[in-house]
Amino acid sequence: MSEELAPETPETAETEPIKQRKNGLYPGISDELADNMKSGWADTELHGLEPIAQASYTAARRAALSARFPGERLVVPAGNLKTRSNDTEYAFRASTEYAYLTGDLTQDGVLVLEPADGGHDATVYLLPRSDRENGEFWLDGQGELWVGRRNSLTEAEQLLGIPAKDVRELPAALAEATGPVRNVRGHDAGIEAALTDKVTAERDEELRVFLSEARLVKDAFEVAELQKACDATARGFEDVVKVLDRAEATSERYIEGTFFLRARVDGNDIGYGSICAAGPHATTLHWVRNDGAVRSGELLLLDAGVETTELYTADVTRTLPINGTFSPLQRKIYEAVYEAQEAGIAAVKPGAAFRDFHDAAQRVLTEKLVEWGLLGDLTVEKVLELGLQRRWTLHGTGHMLGMDVHDCAAARTESYVNGVLEPGVCLTVEPGLYFQADDLTVPEEYRGIGVRIEDDILVTEDGNRNLSAALPRRADDVEAWMARLKG
Repeated sequence: MSEELAPETPETAETEPIKQRKNGLYPGISDELADNMKSGWADTELHGLEPIAQASYTAARRAALSARFPGERLVVPAGNLKTRSNDTEYAFRASTEYAYLTGDLTQDGVLVLEPADGGHDATVYLLPRSDRENGEFWLDGQGELWVGRRNSLTEAEQLLGIPAKDVRELPAALAEATGPVRNVRGHDAGIEAALTDKVTAERDEELRVFLSEARLVKDAFEVAELQKACDATARGFEDVVKVLDRAEATSERYIEGTFFLRARVDGNDIGYGSICAAGPHATTLHWVRNDGAVRSGELLLLDAGVETTELYTADVTRTLPINGTFSPLQRKIYEAVYEAQEAGIAAVKPGAAFRDFHDAAQRVLTEKLVEWGLLGDLTVEKVLELGLQRRWTLHGTGHMLGMDVHDCAAARTESYVNGVLEPGVCLTVEPGLYFQADDLTVPEEYRGIGVRIEDDILVTEDGNRNLSAALPRRADDVEAWMARLKG
């Protein structure tokens, strides 16, 4: 990785000299070189650009936001780069709220809705093209010769369908602004500093909650993206099955890397850290170290999802016999979880309470645990009353899904877990049974077995649709699918 020149913050790029990196190999820049770099470049401005596919949807989302907060200035930042180590940064991901309202995914952007007659005027503040006159394009660590071309403000306007201005002018403008303001916090410290005496935590939280609840029901664009994410995820699972022999020769990391390749080829990234849990690691709910052995005769719990280029993620789990065939005990536990998931999926429909699918799945799992004699002489009803099944079921049976893997997390309880399902809601159904390796309350042969099956379910007008149905779930179908992929 080249390291000759110093990064420069966008706010100072036009007002301060661009600094050389300490310990850089070049001592300075001659006047002749600076002049040479200013000229001889072709005009690369793009013309006649068509709006992005979701421009009409983002406009409708902004209109709903405007209607909720009339007369108030609304500020929604994309966020800034975050340092990974020294002078290297993590890959940038725009804040969910900003991406949802604009479709733009670039760093440092800020959407501002200014109160106007009958609603708001939206402006997106962005970094313009790198300045070729002051040398920023080749001297700045975020200049275009270092990190790539960015859209001009005119291009951005055409693509996003929103007027665009230079974001470097925004902090000063916000500092002078009057009237009520709300800001989505936690993404841009510079914007927050400019607004420090104009906002309150309570009012900002109301904005965040509204934007979270706005995503509870997905529009047609979002549903298509979630389906795309699930389809790519199914291909990633197939990739993994094809290389299980190589994973056995190495570790869970081979599985992680294989799925990651699919995520980067077919989408933007993984939607969350892949859980590639083989053997007893499958009993750890969020096993993401992925450094364990992959052994024939044990199970692999793979919980992974591709995030699309528009930042919508799948969240799918399959528990697979590493050698392609379930043992009798593995099959018994797997089929119990499958039966619970079937009951949960059946409970997902318009008008149902959000909690219904969880309760349905938990009842089936509890019935199995009682049937297997793991809870003494207690009845199913008593176990559910006391929550004793949770020793082995551990987690809730699902959550909202969308741009975040645990989408709509800031929504009010009455709108989410105590809410009612309606068409357009997308959620996971993911029951599991986990018998820890050191659990002395279960027979020894159960210990170290973990099973979870998870699918992404869209509520439709007449029931539901399984977006991840391309991956088999029944034990027999899983075995047949694995045999076919392994050739």
